[in-house]
Amino acid sequence: MDTTLPLPFLPSVDLGKGATESENGLTRKQLSYLGCVHFAATSQNVDTLLQFLQRHVSIEAYVDVTEIESAEDIVTILDAGARNVFVKPSQLNALSRFEERVVPVIEAQGAFSAAKYPNGVYLTPGSAKDILGNLKDAKVSPIFLATSAEDLESTVKLAAEHSAIPIIPATNLVVGTSSKGQFSVDVLIESSWTSDRSDKLIPTVVTDERGIALGLVYSSRESLAESIKTGTGVYQSRKRGLWYKGATSGDTQELVRISLDCDQDCLKFVVRQNGRGFCHLPQSTCFGGLRGLAKLEKTLVSRKTSAPEGSYTARLFSDKKLLRAKIMEEAEEICDAKTKGEVAFEAADLIYFALTKAVSAGVSIADIERNLDAKSVKVKRRQGDAKGQWAAKEGIPIRSTNGTSNEAKETVKEAASVPEAPEDPAGLKNGRITMKRYNAATTSPEDLKAALQRPSQRSTEMIMGIVNPIIKAVREGGDKALLSYTHKFEKATSLTSPVLKAPFPQSLMNLPSETIAAIDTSFENIRKFHAAQKEDKPLQVETMPGIICSRFARPIERVGLYVPGGTAVLPSTALMLGVPAMVAGCKTIVLASPPRADGSITPEIVYVAHKVGAESIVLAGGAQAVAAMAYGTESVSKVNKILGPGNQFVTAAKMYVSNDTNAGVSIDMPAGPSEVLVIADKDANPAFVASDLLSQAEHGVDSQVILIAVDLSEKQLQAIEDELHAQAMALPRVDIVRGAIEHSVTLVVNDIEEAMKLSNEYAPEHLILQIKEAEKVVDMVRNAGSVFIGEWTPESVGDYSAGVNHSLPTYGYAKQYSGVNLGSFTKHITSSNLTPQGLRNVGGAVMQLAKVEELEAHRRAVGIRLAWMDERKL
Repeated sequence: MDTTLPLPFLPSVDLGKGATESENGLTRKQLSYLGCVHFAATSQNVDTLLQFLQRHVSIEAYVDVTEIESAEDIVTILDAGARNVFVKPSQLNALSRFEERVVPVIEAQGAFSAAKYPNGVYLTPGSAKDILGNLKDAKVSPIFLATSAEDLESTVKLAAEHSAIPIIPATNLVVGTSSKGQFSVDVLIESSWTSDRSDKLIPTVVTDERGIALGLVYSSRESLAESIKTGTGVYQSRKRGLWYKGATSGDTQELVRISLDCDQDCLKFVVRQNGRGFCHLPQSTCFGGLRGLAKLEKTLVSRKTSAPEGSYTARLFSDKKLLRAKIMEEAEEICDAKTKGEVAFEAADLIYFALTKAVSAGVSIADIERNLDAKSVKVKRRQGDAKGQWAAKEGIPIRSTNGTSNEAKETVKEAASVPEAPEDPAGLKNGRITMKRYNAATTSPEDLKAALQRPSQRSTEMIMGIVNPIIKAVREGGDKALLSYTHKFEKATSLTSPVLKAPFPQSLMNLPSETIAAIDTSFENIRKFHAAQKEDKPLQVETMPGIICSRFARPIERVGLYVPGGTAVLPSTALMLGVPAMVAGCKTIVLASPPRADGSITPEIVYVAHKVGAESIVLAGGAQAVAAMAYGTESVSKVNKILGPGNQFVTAAKMYVSNDTNAGVSIDMPAGPSEVLVIADKDANPAFVASDLLSQAEHGVDSQVILIAVDLSEKQLQAIEDELHAQAMALPRVDIVRGAIEHSVTLVVNDIEEAMKLSNEYAPEHLILQIKEAEKVVDMVRNAGSVFIGEWTPESVGDYSAGVNHSLPTYGYAKQYSGVNLGSFTKHITSSNLTPQGLRNVGGAVMQLAKVEELEAHRRAVGIRLAWMDERKL
């Protein structure tokens, strides 16, 4: 990767205030013209950063990741498109395979050589003065120099003296005239360019987004500033002053990016050219007409708007099936081509039809190239196997000998501590199923924090890249799209309707009597506990004489309940969501759950849907089920709130629709993989402890279980580890358990206070207290989804039948979210009721505050009433 920065400075944006928001300095659009930006990443703003990188693939992002401990998170940032990351020297080894994109942060003077820092360095303000000279002598480049608010101007000056690149807050950057503490972008750029002309104008190459040269002009500081201000192509005419391109001809330019060349003696403008072209002659560029792909694209765009009679291209635009067939035909022909000439000929045909498809969808070659650039910086590589029918056509195996998909096997392998083999599924030849152990007294806070790091999830970019098209397809295609995804993902190709409507046939609810009894018992306990949460009467408070304020609860009218399928049947989730919805009085209850391959839903879920009075069951899973409930389809009722757990794609879809005002839907909470934290002391039964840990580990390879051992001896710790291994080996899901245990840990602490401090910081979904006098410790719980008190309270009872809800916040969200409860299905409405005297009592305060806020109509609404009362002496 090249190391040339497009500008002599790097604007810095505070992610905590919204990426590239306008705030006293440059506007968001003006920042985009500069083409580069600096961010400081923390564990709290990683998601915001990844979203920015996903949406702005053409902007070069330089990210300070020194506050992030996880190498995996840093790799995710690189994979999302960060051009460079600034890291602590201690992080270099872990990121050595990405060396060309990793820049060390230097804070102290040492021995310097260009070979030691091939990709440059990042200097903190405190170290800069002592180090800059040595770095310059050693020809280290580039040198990034952080600035501080206290000494901003002198730091920028120091950077200029040593050819370093200052990192300047965007809030301190302006266009044109600057004030104290501000820096003019045009002045900074002008001060760094080299011109051999007496008028100091600089040659400016103008290109389109693909880099095709349109012409050569000149720029001045004034024209540069005007171009950034207006967002158009503005240049310096040597005869007529400022030249606003297209002002008379109409062939205007939209500014995309500005940059300097490597010698800083030439400016480059990237623009979107409108109208006939750049040249005053009847040609697209000052260097002649377009050729190749650019010429083809221009022709296709022209044909799309006004094609001559009989145009074959126009026919392709109007006949989508023909275009689809031609693309597949040409793709096969290029695969069969043998000679160099044949390959070139067939490739040209394929590109023609593919580009026709792109132009038809409003996609330009520049859009395609941006995607290629974005993919070129990815560091997480997919295996790249061929899919489905294409693999089968070439005789490529896509499933393992035991019928399990290779992808599923690889998922377990990646998470497992020991590679699997057919004759040794749990990896017994190489070791036991054992959790890593740390002693809190001898482990640094940083290492403890790293030990408690939850398993890394897929990058936001990757997840949303899959979820967004699915949501869009269901929103626009309704039942047809929903069925298509169910056929694709669930293999339920016989399914002809995406919804099962109530009343549900008895034939779909035939269950063994013992299963019905278990569901009925759980149903009644859950109903009792949630019914007890009802508010007996509205809240009423007289805040002043004559002013009654009240609050009353109302059920959410339409709710969608997502019940996962996947590796386990989960009627318990249907109970945990459906029963409180019924108790709350929700008018419309819609369940959604992936069907089996034959198109049916497990009878346990149908039976629960019947008991809670569900209107329907959506026969779909994943993002497509969430989208169907959020927007509604021909058969699926639109809901007001979606609740229920799911994988990363379900969670991403829930977050997306909850932020889409067109959906008008809320959700219960974000969610991650299942987890449990067990606190055990010397009185705990090792078998009980191990069983509680394993009850969550068997959920999935991305689950995590934590044991905090309070003052246990080596013998006692060993007893728990022996039980864990022995019990795990007896489980049918032992491979999944092994994967979960790989990122699970035991923490040894001295006392219960230390244990609770760690637990509250971790904020577990499930907290189990297997300790003496456990009830007394509950007062110390600050963050947890649900607490299980004492040795006779396994987490399993909460999952099924005790009565508490098992839909709980995971992944640390217990710090700010509650688990599902009756309140999850209700909303509160407030009311105010004033007498004339009440309005007199509070009217003066209202009118004064309205006056302060300069909201005259607010003030008058009270004043008119008070005057009316005065006239009638009320």
